[in-house]
Amino acid sequence: MYRGSYGGRGSGKTRTFAKMLAVRGRMFAEEGKSGLLVGVREYMNSLDESSMAEIKAAILSEPWLEEFYEIGEKFIRSRDRLIDFDFVGLSRNLDSIKSKSRILILWADEAEPISENAWEKVDPTVREEGSEIWVTWNPEWSKSATHRRFRENPPPHSKIVQLNWRDNPWFPKELQIKREHAFKTDPDNYEHIWEGAFKTVQTGAYYAKQITAAKAEGRISRVAADPLLPIRLVADIGGTGRLSDSFVFWAVQFVGREIRWLNHYEAQGQEIGHHLNWMRANKYTPERAQIILPHDGSKPGDVYNISYKSAFESAGYDVEVVENQGPGAAMLRVEALRRVFPMCWFNEDTTKPGIEALGWYHEKIDDKRAIGLGPDHDWASHSADAAGLVAVVYEAPRKGEEEREFYVPRGTQGWMGA
Repeated sequence: MYRGSYGGRGSGKTRTFAKMLAVRGRMFAEEGKSGLLVGVREYMNSLDESSMAEIKAAILSEPWLEEFYEIGEKFIRSRDRLIDFDFVGLSRNLDSIKSKSRILILWADEAEPISENAWEKVDPTVREEGSEIWVTWNPEWSKSATHRRFRENPPPHSKIVQLNWRDNPWFPKELQIKREHAFKTDPDNYEHIWEGAFKTVQTGAYYAKQITAAKAEGRISRVAADPLLPIRLVADIGGTGRLSDSFVFWAVQFVGREIRWLNHYEAQGQEIGHHLNWMRANKYTPERAQIILPHDGSKPGDVYNISYKSAFESAGYDVEVVENQGPGAAMLRVEALRRVFPMCWFNEDTTKPGIEALGWYHEKIDDKRAIGLGPDHDWASHSADAAGLVAVVYEAPRKGEEEREFYVPRGTQGWMGA
């Protein structure tokens, strides 16, 4: 059996599960069962960083639990010695879980950062008849192993629910004041912190304010393609190795002064055929779409002496390669996208992973010297780089003119004013 709860601050998840763990411990003992109740977190350097304090507080809040348990500075156990508590930090002591026997309940608190590797080792260790795994966490992003395991594809016999501050009948007045203040002053993070939504903007993210404004103005919603206008597939290129950078496409249209972000694609380590299959599945045919590559799109690959430009041209596509912007190119793309963001409209259903990447893309900081080192090259940077290239392409033909001519697909005629 799996039980879990996810949500924002003030829901009482941790306190509730701590008390229920103590209650179930007494119930097990009264049934004559003996074993361990194990509290795990991904990061735990000492007992001070464990759930021990919460469980102690829960026990001491109920006389009938306090009389049943013996509490020491570094232990909690039933006075009859049938039930014992243990606490494990998975990042340092993952393999120690496998050596523990008779785990009755394993409770993973603050479970968001627990890796898939850790879950694969933890899950089989809880195998006593009637044993359970409990999970509590504040969601951060949709790609976390915890989200995928317990929300996207929950195991059989699981009960996973969302709990937020409004579900807590004992929600304190002090937190209510803080919540209302955050609603007014920190809209970038309010939904994540208080409502259990995914973290859409990282602290210090380059596009935090722009994404918040786009949401407030309804520019992240349902956006349709104009059937008479071309699609631009703007790329950030990657490799074909297992550890290579991701390949990204943003499918966009320039409609008047609007930039319509219609679709987002990301794949790692795939051959060009995989990208072409996605394009065909979405009807981005050579007659409809133009491909725009960064400056290295003309460079032959390390394994095959063929460039992305020539490969896509061989498939029949018109391909444009953007010139190298030189030193500071990454920040030039950031500034370009910031300038045009008020004109951006996103189709939410098909661009959600890309929007998540834009919300995460942030500056790398040298903590010792407290200085910025430019954009952090992490999972979000590939989608962000391609998005910045969209802005560069959009701005490039504008030289103080009120109108501009657009790429015209093969077999069509016409122009569109900008």
